[in-house]
Amino acid sequence: MPYAIDLFSGAGGMSEGILQAGFHILFSSDINEQVEATYKNRHEQLGLIQNYNTHYERIDIRDLNGNFIMESIKKLEDTSIPDDPDIDAIFGGPPCQGFSLAGKRKQNDPRNFLFKEYLRLVDEIRPKYVIMENVEGFMTTKLYNFIGVKDDLYSGNQLITKILLAEFTKIGYKTLEPKILDASDYGVPQKRNRAIFIAYSPDFIAPKYPVATHRISRKIKVVDAIGDLISDSKKRKKYNPIKTTFQLESCNGRTRMISGSNLPPANKLLNHEFSKHEEYIVERFSLYKKGEDTSNLRKRISDKGISLKRKPHLLKLLSDQLSHVYNDDELIQIFRKGSASKEMIDILLTKKNNRKKLDPLSCSSTIVTLPDDYISPFENRTLSVREMARLQSFDDSFEFLGKRTTGGLRRRTEIPQYSQVGNAVPPLLSAAIAKEIFNAIEKGKTSG
Repeated sequence: MPYAIDLFSGAGGMSEGILQAGFHILFSSDINEQVEATYKNRHEQLGLIQNYNTHYERIDIRDLNGNFIMESIKKLEDTSIPDDPDIDAIFGGPPCQGFSLAGKRKQNDPRNFLFKEYLRLVDEIRPKYVIMENVEGFMTTKLYNFIGVKDDLYSGNQLITKILLAEFTKIGYKTLEPKILDASDYGVPQKRNRAIFIAYSPDFIAPKYPVATHRISRKIKVVDAIGDLISDSKKRKKYNPIKTTFQLESCNGRTRMISGSNLPPANKLLNHEFSKHEEYIVERFSLYKKGEDTSNLRKRISDKGISLKRKPHLLKLLSDQLSHVYNDDELIQIFRKGSASKEMIDILLTKKNNRKKLDPLSCSSTIVTLPDDYISPFENRTLSVREMARLQSFDDSFEFLGKRTTGGLRRRTEIPQYSQVGNAVPPLLSAAIAKEIFNAIEKGKTSG
């Protein structure tokens, strides 16, 4: 069984795929205590026991070094693990917020430099293979006067991809050409592009990128992923009369046990609590058509108008916010004719523009960390943590711990369940990549 290390592990999305591919994870780390709780709980479920056959360290990667990692591995009590095992692969995804296209990118964001720490650890440990993932925006980010692992200066503004490839060469690794992979091509019911970098020691066989397994008609749709989680039994019977293959695999589990079994019962659905919405919010959600986002809904209201009949709570909200200048009938007429002002539409929908009602017959859009960004296509509510986890391809037995959500300044330090899901690498994408690394290792054994 090949041995792996997972750095910047988060709640464990990458690790799930690594395990599904057949690796044994000897060491993993991250900095946050909420993701630590989720990660360690999951690995205990699977038989990965702290300091027996694996080690997890909550630590800032800048304070981590290769000697500590290897010493932690040497101290593992499982006698089946060699005293000084070869590390077949290091996986990791340095924090992506500094590179994300979803927000304002800052060239000097300190998170942009954590990939250098990742490279430093690769150089210290010398694994056979290295896999790094990041957001799509990583590919077009530039860094100014960057100083590499060996103190080489990259003067001026240079693409981070160019720097990364040069740095791998300087520490003695060959590289594949970086590639953007769409998770939906590998059985994940979500369109999610990730930048993937693969490096390997010249002494070993070059790996390959995984071939897409789910093109066009084979892609997993939203209804295929979460149709069985609809709370209304009549709607569930209408939209999802029988469980799909994806749903059955999620229920039964894709991730193998290392030893023992501490998994929850298959009929116990975890992390599937719903938010309690005010009645006017339920009515607001009902205005969206399937697959429609707020920007398009705003345009539809302005261009064609919309009916607010049988929306008493939204009408009251409008009347209260507009100082009771209009009665209900007048407001209904204004919105029906497409004559509503921007102020009125802002009150009706709020100023939030990136909310969307998912299309049940398509892949989900990219899952991020805010639960109110997505409306169920079947019921007028936001998604549960479990539904979001399904769209990321997590097994149902994977339990997310900590607060469900948080807000305000607490978001800077807390990583609640929704964020743990949204930040994760989809396990099935990770598994597709890790299987190719596993195959290269196996071929190397054969040819050797």
